[in-house]
Amino acid sequence: MLRFLSIRHLAVIDQLEIDLEPGLTVLTGETGAGKSMLVEALDLLVGGRASADLVRTGEDTATVQAIFEIGGDTAGREAIVRREVSAQGRSRAFIDDALATTTALREFGARLLDLHGQHEHQALLNPEAHGPLLDENLGAPELLASVAERYDAWREARAALDRTQLSEREKAARIELINFQLGEIDKIGPKPGEDQQLLEERTMLANADRLSRLSTEAYAALYDGEHAALASLATVWKRIADLAEIDSKARVYLDQREEVKSRLEDLAFFLRGYAGELDASPARLQDVEDRLAMLERLKRKHGPGLADVIEFRRALKAELDALGASEEQASQLARRAADAADAFVAVARQVSATRRKVAASLSKQLEASLAALAMPKCRVDIRTATHEQDQSRWSRTGIDGVEFYLSPNPGEELRPLAKIASGGELSRVMLALHGLSAGASDQSNGSIRTLVFDEVDAGIGGEAADAVGAELQKLASRCQVLCITHLPQIAARGDAHFVIDKQVKAGRTMTTVARLDQGGREQELARMIAGAAVSPTVVASAREMLMGRQRRPSTSPMAGEHKPKGESESRSRAKAKAPRGA
Repeated sequence: MLRFLSIRHLAVIDQLEIDLEPGLTVLTGETGAGKSMLVEALDLLVGGRASADLVRTGEDTATVQAIFEIGGDTAGREAIVRREVSAQGRSRAFIDDALATTTALREFGARLLDLHGQHEHQALLNPEAHGPLLDENLGAPELLASVAERYDAWREARAALDRTQLSEREKAARIELINFQLGEIDKIGPKPGEDQQLLEERTMLANADRLSRLSTEAYAALYDGEHAALASLATVWKRIADLAEIDSKARVYLDQREEVKSRLEDLAFFLRGYAGELDASPARLQDVEDRLAMLERLKRKHGPGLADVIEFRRALKAELDALGASEEQASQLARRAADAADAFVAVARQVSATRRKVAASLSKQLEASLAALAMPKCRVDIRTATHEQDQSRWSRTGIDGVEFYLSPNPGEELRPLAKIASGGELSRVMLALHGLSAGASDQSNGSIRTLVFDEVDAGIGGEAADAVGAELQKLASRCQVLCITHLPQIAARGDAHFVIDKQVKAGRTMTTVARLDQGGREQELARMIAGAAVSPTVVASAREMLMGRQRRPSTSPMAGEHKPKGESESRSRAKAKAPRGA
């Protein structure tokens, strides 16, 4: 669960901090105030793409930092996650102040946070997106991983076979190109990790004089100088011994005397030899620079990384071997491709059977969920079509095509969702899907999952808006839900309400956020109802809306059961870990 969010120098946001709680948190404000930048910030925290455009004009770095309360084997533990983006577009990620890769950040975030961005429901207009939506509810990750693995093996075997079936002219041209590319790589002969080692060595060589001075000065201060620390320790230990005669608590330090002395002597010996081992020659520095330049050319051409270049060379060599294969070898490759296809189809059939079973169940569940979202007579049919005989339609997900069919009104035939659904219907279908998938996965690791909805109310109003608000409120009883909305019917159901505002100060646009009290909520809802012309009557209507839609405390399982743990202390830790100037 997300406990605290801090954003600095991100687009229109100069500095912003929010304490968050369980339940439903709504965020409102005028269009363009910067609400979606909060979603952008959270996307960065879960491994989203970083861009220099995100850094506020005039600043060097944008920083997003959050405290997550996580459960599972470490129940009650808090994790601090930070992402920094430089004005040059480079980014760094940290988990508990330890440097992390974007992949690690993405895997970490996948366990705790789901982002459902603005206009995401438009994905339903593309039938290609329907398969992944069904697969989220399969509950068979190992089976899906297995079919993807078998597909990759079949593709590799098929590609090797295809290479043996080129015409002689095509084969000769391909062999010539491969030999040229192999020669280009082998002439330089890159080794795994070599570029990083050379970068470290270049830094050492460029700073050789300073390193030599620092190590010499440190050695003198520790061992060889007029007031060397090691020589002075004899006096220190004599004083500690006298102290221990009077107070036994000092004896534990006296017992460590030899260990401390040994470690300091080891350090002294290291410092004495360090300066002599430095290679400060300009010739070596030039050699390193030249080698790095060659590796960079290879990476630009066959990378992006050196590991990619080495893998590309391996693939070229395998292709060259395949192109030179004899008829017997070609026959072996054909058998391997056929075996790989059979292995893939065997697992794909299992996936297909599981999909058909889950599709039938999910269709009924969706109908029930949509009935609660003011679509009481809606019928849903999730259809799967198997393409076992058409290899061109095989994919890493199997041999199925999936499409959602919908009949929103009684008497209408089931038709493809992508062709008949309105924007409001798409929003509700997507919310219903998220609600079902969250119900299947929330608290799976002992943590309260956080769901973020950016304008899930697109294209709806009136009774449908009230139904969506009720569904979000229901979802918030088992997940932490953050919802950006323009509708008062939804905003009124929040357990907490933040308003986001855009101001111009000293010629700079700044986004601010404030948590509203009861009076503030009434005024904000009145603005959402009537716009700028807020009258006492509208405020009274807003007050009545709040009273009628807010959940009673007893019906919210998370309220009272998950209180902030060391919230002020955690916030202080998060701020303390933030880099200076961020």
